[in-house]
Amino acid sequence: MGPEQKLYQKLKKSIPEISWIRLENLSLLGTPDLLASNTSGSFFTVELKVTKANKVRFSPHQIAFHVKHPHNTFIIVDPLGPRSLKHVHMYRGSRILDLVEQGLKLDACSLGLDACRLMLNQVGSKA
Repeated sequence: MGPEQKLYQKLKKSIPEISWIRLENLSLLGTPDLLASNTSGSFFTVELKVTKANKVRFSPHQIAFHVKHPHNTFIIVDPLGPRSLKHVHMYRGSRILDLVEQGLKLDACSLGLDACRLMLNQVGSKA
């Protein structure tokens, strides 16, 4: 099992109230890894990334997807480095260009699985 598959399994186990669908799309390059819906019925996509460094690598197709679809898209990065960075980082898809430029130095919109769970459960809510 690869690192992104392990991250997917961690998300499914930690956030079971969200319906996760893993997308394996070879025809539309850049399509995010996950299609999900929360308990409100709102859909969103998640790109999974695992990195051993500060830099987060994206294909040009992945960048183009998030630039074209900046709403209800997220990127979850699992750093494999020092213990201080052991929490997953979540970024809005609209910040992909900043994430490419700054890497994990960019402030995450959520840090840790519990914070990700809270934010993803609020997608589409009027609150």
